[in-house]
Formats: sequence, C-alpha cells, structure tokens
Amino acid sequence: MEKAIPAPARCYLIRHGETAWSLSGQHTGRTDLALTARGEDEARALAPRLREIRFAHVLSSPRQRARRTCELAGLAAAAAIEADLAEWDYGDYEGQRSVDIRKQRADWSIFRDGCPHGETPAQVAARADRLIAHLRALDGNVALFSHGQFGCALAARWIGLPLIEARHFALGTASLSILGHDPHHPEVAVIALWNAASGEKTGPTSDAGSGESTSVNPRAIARWENEGGEIPAGAGRRFDEEE
Repeated sequence: MEKAIPAPARCYLIRHGETAWSLSGQHTGRTDLALTARGEDEARALAPRLREIRFAHVLSSPRQRARRTCELAGLAAAAAIEADLAEWDYGDYEGQRSVDIRKQRADWSIFRDGCPHGETPAQVAARADRLIAHLRALDGNVALFSHGQFGCALAARWIGLPLIEARHFALGTASLSILGHDPHHPEVAVIALWNAASGEKTGPTSDAGSGESTSVNPRAIARWENEGGEIPAGAGRRFDEEE
C-alpha cells in the first residue's frame, strides 16, 4: 500500500486589527503599537471563523498588534513567533503617511523604491521567499498573523509575482486571506481567498468540504489604511456606496 503524500500547507493569512496609526494612515513598522478598542473587537470577531479550522501550526509576527490579534482570535496557546512575518522596516519613513512622502517624492512607491535606511524591495522579497520556503516544508493548515504591506508582498511572492506587483493587493485590518495550491494541480500556488471580512458568512469558499464559509467585506478596501498605504483612488467612494 502506497504511503499517502501529505497535502501542502494551506496558509491562513490574518492581518492584525486596527491601531491608531493604521487608522491615521501612518507607516507602522518597528513601532510597537497596541490595538485600538475597535481593533480588539475586530480581532475577537475572527475567533468564530478560526475555531472551525484545525491548525497544525500558528505563527505570529513579533509585534504586539499581531500577537494580540492572535490572542483575541483564540490561537495564542499554539502560537510561535516568526520574525519574518514582521512588517516592512520603513526606516526614515516610520510614522509618516504616503501622502506626505509624496510631497517630496511624487512618484514614490514602497514596492518599487523601498525606504531610506529601511528595507529595500529586494530585501523584503528575500524575506518573503525565505518564509515561503519554510511554509512549503510544512503540511496542514497554518495560521499567519502579520501586517498590511508585508502581507501583500507575501501573497505576490507566493504566486511567483515580482514584488512590485504587490501594489495591486490590499488588506483590511483583521482580514482573512488564504494562500494555497490548486487541488487539481498541487504544484500550482494560488490565492484561494483574499481580504475577507471576519464576521460575515454568506457562502462557501472554493475549498469544497472544508466546512468554512466566508464573504468579502465590501468596506475592507475603504478602511485599508495598510499601515501607511493610501486608499486607491475612488475605492472609498465605490465601496462605501449602499448597493
């Protein structure tokens, strides 16, 4: 009888809940901010979703906003710190907003230009690739508690895109995304779910038989903040309109 081949890891990427700087749009890398009261409520709202999933591994950024989100979501007991899940090191741009940076550098993009005295795109890509190599050596479901811009970078590299393409991704606070593989072609990495709300359940995910359900929060991009990223032009108006 042939030995069963373990299924590749299925990674549940969770951005931490709201902080004062994610609300104001200030870049938050090394600064170790706590969650706001709303951010704690967002994190608690993750718990009913995540308790349905059997996790083989739980990994968290060392920053307290990610660790607290993990705790309030009910997974702290199984969690280990993973330094590579930390947010981008913004260097001289720590605490600044993109709109203010662009007053001096009109065409600045973090995913192309990086930050002076902080991480470069090549360094972030290498960190994401190192983490992905570690994750692909695991099996089962893996919970990852991380941050806005590094989460976007991780997703881009998961599916083999150059880091610059992470600019096309957006993560709301306390959002849930799934990085996995095509069940019919397990060598093909896919994004099975992106930027979903924590507290809404309206339909099944594409992972048939997983027992999970999810919906995309229509306001998730409108409150993107992205720890310093700006809401894409028109996105707030479009997603804030009542349907």
